[in-house]
Amino acid sequence: MSKSTQEMLRFPPVDGLSVRADFDGGAMSSDVGPLILRGLDQQIGLTERLAQAIDDQRHASYITHPLRDLLAQRIFQIGCGDEDGNDANALRRDPLFKLGVERRPLDEAMNLASGPTFSRLENAVSTKDIYRMAQAFVDPFIASYPEAPEVIVIDLDHSEDPTHGQQEFSFYNQYYQSHCYLPLFLFEGLSGKFITAALRPDKRPTGAENAMILKRVMQRLRAAWPETHLVLRGDAHFANPELLALALADGHTDFIFGLAGNRVLSPLAKPFLDANRRRHAVREANARRLHQPLPNRTRSYHEMEYAAGTWPQAFRVILKAEVMAVDDKPRFVVTSLDLPSPECLYRDLYRARGQDENFIKMLKNDLASDRTSDHRFLANHLRLFFACGAYVLHHALRTSVLANTELAQAQPATVILKLFKIAVCVLQYKDRVKLQLPSNCPVKALLHRLTEILFLTPLPDSVTT
Repeated sequence: MSKSTQEMLRFPPVDGLSVRADFDGGAMSSDVGPLILRGLDQQIGLTERLAQAIDDQRHASYITHPLRDLLAQRIFQIGCGDEDGNDANALRRDPLFKLGVERRPLDEAMNLASGPTFSRLENAVSTKDIYRMAQAFVDPFIASYPEAPEVIVIDLDHSEDPTHGQQEFSFYNQYYQSHCYLPLFLFEGLSGKFITAALRPDKRPTGAENAMILKRVMQRLRAAWPETHLVLRGDAHFANPELLALALADGHTDFIFGLAGNRVLSPLAKPFLDANRRRHAVREANARRLHQPLPNRTRSYHEMEYAAGTWPQAFRVILKAEVMAVDDKPRFVVTSLDLPSPECLYRDLYRARGQDENFIKMLKNDLASDRTSDHRFLANHLRLFFACGAYVLHHALRTSVLANTELAQAQPATVILKLFKIAVCVLQYKDRVKLQLPSNCPVKALLHRLTEILFLTPLPDSVTT
């Protein structure tokens, strides 16, 4: 079978016409996304900051791909839905990805890095490199505010990252019933902006570990925003004395954490649950009498003062006393805030932390932050940071450039499918590159608006200089 026959695609005839296809279209790409992500990266300076955080030990005489180009290539590929390192083998000649990394699109000598190059990079980073990269993510977060905000909410949460095979620091977790890592993610709860992350072994984090990570983040935030009010928010396993003491030591920091019931708190909740049980019975009786739907639940909110034996002092504890048809569901929250009512504090402030789980889902489901299959722990940490970089760019795209459009609230996967995966024909001349997109492109107006914003927005001084 000839090569031309092997590469020929055959389809059923249409209206008497035979339908054939081949791969002789020339310089084409299936992604316009790299150029969009490049424009955002120029505004944020993300890949440049991350590259500066890594101590490049390669000999200068043998460097084909600068560190910043490697990071940009890998982050842009993940941001366009190509999450595997091996995807670089097919995309290293893609003209749009080459343009995204600021290389001539049709010059073979300017092809991008391959999968083995990224494997070497992942296995070359040190603990200090990872630490500096974690700090480097905080800088674009700070720079995303034109002036110091009055208040930010730091949402903390861990998430399961399943592992397979003999991977360093992978342990069995009884709660998830799997071998996994347990990375910590920090987001700004009001905006969804990414702050930083830390890949962790799968063991329950201690209060000292949580406080150590958060203290370093707070020091960097305080250096830029000495008067900004910080609110720490997380579920029950963050309500430990070290984090409470950390918040108390800072004059402009409060906290709101979930709290597990215990032999002291549960008896305090019982009178309120009993009262709501009686109210629920009355509501059910009235509903039956009036032939109305039965109520699902009855709840009320209360507050009390409580101090665990290891806490530095007593704090305000909010109780949500909820009863349902079959059981009681008391929930507790501990906080240093004194102004909001118990209902407002629980319903509007604490429950809003659930949005943090949606941010993590974007990272895991759309940007493959859990693609941590390398044997070495540090290599997997770098892979996590690649996905985090893609999240930062997607968030900036959605909230700044795509604001007030149909994609303003879209998930990264939707943006990739509708905006990035567009066929492009590339023509390179002596003095210019011309990109030809489909005449009937469904997002033509949106692409025009987006590219004009990125083209006309002045670059930061750090980029232009």
